[in-house]
Amino acid sequence: MIDLFFYGTLRYVPLLERVLGRGGDDLDVQEASLPEHGVFGVKDQPFPAIEARAGAIAQGVLVRGLSEDDLAALNFYEGGFDYALKPITVQLQDGSQAAAEVYFPEPGLWPLESRWDLQAWITAWGPLTLRAAAEVMSYRGRMSAAQVARSFPSVRRRAASWLAAQAHEADPDHDLSRDVIVHGHKRAYMNFFAMEEMDLQFRRYDGSLSQVVNRGVAMVGQAAVVLPYDPFRDQVLLVEQFRAATFIGGEKQPWMWEPVAGLIDPGETPQAAAIREAKEEAGLTIAKLEPVTQAYSSSGSSSEFIHVFVGLTDLCQIDGGGGVAGENEDLRSQILGFDQLMRGIDDLIYRDMPLVTAALWLSRHRDRLRSERR
Repeated sequence: MIDLFFYGTLRYVPLLERVLGRGGDDLDVQEASLPEHGVFGVKDQPFPAIEARAGAIAQGVLVRGLSEDDLAALNFYEGGFDYALKPITVQLQDGSQAAAEVYFPEPGLWPLESRWDLQAWITAWGPLTLRAAAEVMSYRGRMSAAQVARSFPSVRRRAASWLAAQAHEADPDHDLSRDVIVHGHKRAYMNFFAMEEMDLQFRRYDGSLSQVVNRGVAMVGQAAVVLPYDPFRDQVLLVEQFRAATFIGGEKQPWMWEPVAGLIDPGETPQAAAIREAKEEAGLTIAKLEPVTQAYSSSGSSSEFIHVFVGLTDLCQIDGGGGVAGENEDLRSQILGFDQLMRGIDDLIYRDMPLVTAALWLSRHRDRLRSERR
């Protein structure tokens, strides 16, 4: 049996249970601390790290009696982040000491910030981390910890997207607990995107349940799309980039003209993502966002939910752009007059649906936008 000291997110018992794959009623959990160490937030990450720090005390819990299988599950969850177990001696509340092990990051691996607070983390990141951990642990035995760790940002995006969907209003015409019966759920594939399958029944319009059907879904996340528009000059900006999905699907013109677009990061609003992407991809500063729509891009096959905007901007003030090199983006842009854009829409030149949607919205609201900006 193994005794471990947890100082960070795994102090949150629901997360520990999710990683172990079992309830925690039989766990021997005690409050404990590790002197001469501190727990600090990691820059730009939703988790902390521990390091030796004179005069500091790392608060946590001692969990006794973990099994070898428990340890294997924990190593899978933690191991992909270059955390390794090291022996330590912790202080218990009654003043006694106990030998244990703790996950330490590689020295210098993470840039640290201020002291980390568990309750603040639970409020901000608890539900998302629980959802992400469920996906991560489903790959145990099928993928290595390092493989999963490389895709952890995408896992978090999918978790954030799921939580956002759960926040939508309930369907007044259907009780999902009775009208959709899930018989099996499999995560079939995971990389930047993921593929999930369900065997399920759904309520038919005659009141009966359907036969059990198998359905696969591309799990993408939420995305922000913004069509930059200069109301003074009556011009828009489009970006062009290679789209592997169209090429793999057989398209002979896989370089696509589109609005600016990108996935929304966990904790980021659609508006903030649209403004960020406009700067990264087109070098533009958006003065105001006009909401166009919020919708599933292809509800028959994908979970992607997109937030479409028209972004008011000055197209004479372009600074940078071209995409993020670290994300293997390579883009070019062009500025079109509104009439030229709409001729392209009418002539079926553009094959990106969010672009068509934003352009048609702009055609209805263009006069208002131009009059308001004079």
